[in-house]
Amino acid sequence: MSAGVPDLVSVVIPVRDRARWLPAAVQSALDQRHPRVEVLLCDDGSTDGTERTIDDLAARAPDRIRALHLPARGPGPAREAGRLAARGEFIQYLDSDDLLLPDKFSLQIAALRARPECGIAYGITRLVDEQGRILVDPFKWTGREIPKLFPGLLVDRWWCTHTPLYRRETCDRIGPWSDLRYSQDWEYDARAGALDVPLVFVDRPVSHHRQHAGTRQTQGGRWLAPPDQIRFFRALLAGALAVGVAKEAPEMKHFVRWTFAAARAAARTGDGASASGLLALAESAAIGSARTVRAYRRLSEGLGWRSVAVVSETLRSWRGRRFGRDTLPKSWMMPENPPC
Repeated sequence: MSAGVPDLVSVVIPVRDRARWLPAAVQSALDQRHPRVEVLLCDDGSTDGTERTIDDLAARAPDRIRALHLPARGPGPAREAGRLAARGEFIQYLDSDDLLLPDKFSLQIAALRARPECGIAYGITRLVDEQGRILVDPFKWTGREIPKLFPGLLVDRWWCTHTPLYRRETCDRIGPWSDLRYSQDWEYDARAGALDVPLVFVDRPVSHHRQHAGTRQTQGGRWLAPPDQIRFFRALLAGALAVGVAKEAPEMKHFVRWTFAAARAAARTGDGASASGLLALAESAAIGSARTVRAYRRLSEGLGWRSVAVVSETLRSWRGRRFGRDTLPKSWMMPENPPC
């Protein structure tokens, strides 16, 4: 494990076809009051001219910006290429359409220096529009002082990719980024949480998450295909169990309902293999509801996954069951609008 160049922050920016937003993201890294910053622009197979923008940016500040042109494999592998090329003592992940505030590194490095037992520093993130107007402050749970990533990660990824600053050795312990198309950042944090890494909170705004008219990974209603959902949920559950989250905890009960719902959704499409895998995760996390989950499995194996799923969801609809008392609201939702 390398300690990295002392005081240097390596900012890893994956980008694909995002020339419009990239320059401002890069400038927000270069404008840090902390003087020692390098930026790694990880081009994930851009085809719209973004690759030329990346080269132009690197040419203007070759001592501070490096360009990595990569095959199109997704944001996780692009971030991993940047992580492996990074030289700094600290690592900052930044998406190409978001912004760091000027004091971010100085505040978070000072917090980590003061708390050597902590591996990650975070602060307040705001949601802003294209003009920089503040829409939500703080965004998600970033205004709360939370000592560990779990159990909150079982409910939601309660910060944004740009919110934390990592010690390099923490990233080395977490390991490589996955190739999941969506929620690879949440899976990454689950592995950080499994290490029981202590967090240090800076009660100041440190970054802006931009809501804009372009496409973000999290927009459009798409998510992981059921086989990849199994990988994602398995990482969440493994992390929670590794640090001793109790099965009686409300966050674990939420996880059971979430994976059970995902299993029913997979079954409705006829994907019995994925439905079975997701049910297995729900069963292994459940206590009180385990009997219901096991009964659903027996029915599905006897009568057919799709048939049971269709009948089950029809009955749930007739009874007006959209969510249960153990289902917690996502961090960006109001309490009166919990997830289904």
